[in-house]
Amino acid sequence: MGEHPSTVDEMITALREVGYLADRRIGSVVSLALHLQKPVLLEGPAGVGKTELAKALAAAIGARLIRLQCYEGLDESKALYEWNYKKQLLRIQADGGKETNWAGVETDIFTEEFLLTRPLLEAIRSKDPVTLLVDEVDRLEVETEALLLEVLSDFQVSIPELGTVRGTQRPPVVLTSNNMRELSEALKRRCLYLPVDYPSVQREQEIIQVRVPGIDPALAAQIARVVRSIRQLDLKKSPSISETLDWAQTLLYLGVDQLDPQIVTETLHVLLKYQRDLDVGARAFQEAAAAPPSVNTTVPS
Repeated sequence: MGEHPSTVDEMITALREVGYLADRRIGSVVSLALHLQKPVLLEGPAGVGKTELAKALAAAIGARLIRLQCYEGLDESKALYEWNYKKQLLRIQADGGKETNWAGVETDIFTEEFLLTRPLLEAIRSKDPVTLLVDEVDRLEVETEALLLEVLSDFQVSIPELGTVRGTQRPPVVLTSNNMRELSEALKRRCLYLPVDYPSVQREQEIIQVRVPGIDPALAAQIARVVRSIRQLDLKKSPSISETLDWAQTLLYLGVDQLDPQIVTETLHVLLKYQRDLDVGARAFQEAAAAPPSVNTTVPS
């Protein structure tokens, strides 16, 4: 791995080279996070590209991505480490009961040989460059969130049987949150905060043109405008950026060069994933079909 991008402009360029179009605000925070060796907390609605930013950062700095996908019920055995109990049992059985003192047995089976590292411990102990992604941290229970604090503060893990295991590096860390619950002040204090929202029409058009090679710029502009209009509807789930790209690929495959309410309605299922949302979207475009041609590619607000 080469040197990390040393300036904001270099960071923006490095991210663009791996397909992520960062604005100056994003480039500034990510660049500063690398310089200060602090985690970045990305917070915003689902589908705005938070996870993609972590992946792009890893690619931009030539590091392997280690991902901890958070969910309710996640505990230290899945986040930090656990013991290989089957292997420990085999060792005890192979010993044939020769060791009758528990202290001796414990010394024998609670060693590195029987330790199974999970994403957090793996990231700080890796000898190769890595980037750690803690995805959807707001899904963790409050008590489990505390597991992250020692890692993010000192990049070490306390294992009762082994003592304190210190990391060999301080990898770049990205945490994402869909804002499902308020995160603790202790966790936020350890991070640089970066709110992320859906891109502007102009930036989403840029993203489409970069990620969907061969698409006509005029069609990309239409797609970006229509998606923005759809997001303004009363939906259960707004289209994500990745779904915008899927839609652009679909339209390219179908040979569409001009959007109209009919083609939008026929392909709306690529953008919307709930029946109620499909009904809302279809109704909006049926109303748009009756409007003058100059407004046929937007949804009335």
